[in-house]
Amino acid sequence: MTSPTQLPGWLTRVGVFDLETTGVDVAADRIVTAHVGVLDRHGREIAARDWLADPGVPIPDSATAVHGVTTEHAREHGRPAAEVVGEVSQALRTLFAQGMPIVAYNASYDFSLLAHEAARHGIPALEDPQPIIDPLVIDKAYDRYRRGKRTLSVVAEHYAVPLDDAHEASADAIAAGRVALAQARAFSLPSTAAELHTRQISWARDQAASLTEYFVRIGRLDPAESLDGSWPIRG
Repeated sequence: MTSPTQLPGWLTRVGVFDLETTGVDVAADRIVTAHVGVLDRHGREIAARDWLADPGVPIPDSATAVHGVTTEHAREHGRPAAEVVGEVSQALRTLFAQGMPIVAYNASYDFSLLAHEAARHGIPALEDPQPIIDPLVIDKAYDRYRRGKRTLSVVAEHYAVPLDDAHEASADAIAAGRVALAQARAFSLPSTAAELHTRQISWARDQAASLTEYFVRIGRLDPAESLDGSWPIRG
């Protein structure tokens, strides 16, 4: 990485967003916990809100093993899913209305699942959410040939960002925001958040196409199949 540089003006304050859920299917799975916050230029969180939802369905043991929330705990302490989905959507809508970029690691997962949850509960979905900053897409674009996994934990360590409670919504959201700030100091990102958002659309599409080719080559995907490269909302 290059020596630290000054942050672009549009990155001096960013929103952060993360969901923990019942699984990895954006169309079928449900929100369990959510975090929306704001970081200053130094990566300090200056505003935050957390939610615990009763997803209305059992939380699989495999999901509990990741984020620690059981079905019983969510039913006893969680709020109705529709209320949580509505409030999370409104919190994000407010930050976007202020022109604030929102950081989400693997953004197409969180924003797609939120959109499906909104439709499920009859809540107005975010319309064309932007600008969004996805440190995963940026990392693959600027450091394409680095070996190893690209999980948030691994990438955070690469950029010297502490992450002590991985898979806890607030910890993941804050770490993702700090990774984005580190990337902005390491790389020459586009001069505006809008331009970065637009470039990530094409980067994500190209990255999915490349990964599709690899999975087909190793037999993990059928040649007729392809990964969805739509970003930040999957098609």
